[in-house]
Amino acid sequence: MAGPSDVEYAFVLNVSEKVIALSGPLLTRALTLESGRARQLLAAGEWRLTPADAEAAAAVLARLTAPLPARRGAAARTRATDRDRRLQRILRTTVHHLDADAVSPPATALLAAVARALLPWHDAPNPPTASAAPRYATTPGTAEGVAPPTQAGEALLPDLIALFTALTATSAPGTVPLTPPVEPWQARYVGGFRRHTRPAPGVWTAETIGCPRCGGKDGPWTVTCDWRQATLGCRCGMVSREHGLSLSEIWLVLPEA
Repeated sequence: MAGPSDVEYAFVLNVSEKVIALSGPLLTRALTLESGRARQLLAAGEWRLTPADAEAAAAVLARLTAPLPARRGAAARTRATDRDRRLQRILRTTVHHLDADAVSPPATALLAAVARALLPWHDAPNPPTASAAPRYATTPGTAEGVAPPTQAGEALLPDLIALFTALTATSAPGTVPLTPPVEPWQARYVGGFRRHTRPAPGVWTAETIGCPRCGGKDGPWTVTCDWRQATLGCRCGMVSREHGLSLSEIWLVLPEA
């Protein structure tokens, strides 16, 4: 699946009741499931990262552990913006590797879950300059200028740091990669899918995907995905694999199951 090239599952995540209350707007169900699955696979020695997986995990880990800028006497608003910017950079790095068509299915599933949880920071604090730049969903906390739940987002970082640290530790030199199978999934979706491309620096184009048979654009679609390729089934019976959508353009707009 082709997509934008520069868009820059526990043990259950160990979060307290206070954090759960704070993170209501965040889509964390998939993150909890995929983080738990990843930890179980690592503990059993059933997942050792491929080079592409290791590169993605290291890039995300670097963003997760990036310190905030040292600003003497910075105002609270500036500090809040720095925190939001860090979360946004984690999201964009995750989406970049999610859509690179290089990582294994289990890594794709985990990256997708991380990106879904961090969606409120897609447009904050620095929305993309091009009007057609990817917009994956209308996420609680981002509409009408409402600030995203930064404290809830940051509460996810310690467990994600521990998880991605454990992931990168499986890719020591001389280690033979081992990739576990991942179950495919299917979902129903009513609405349009948008495909975004970047033909030139700073230039984005976007189009709504239509059924090649009937031209319908709003579904209902039957989405089937094996974490390598997604197919769209139209109500007219047409099944298409040639839609050109990146995985994030499909996965991140679906309602959380």
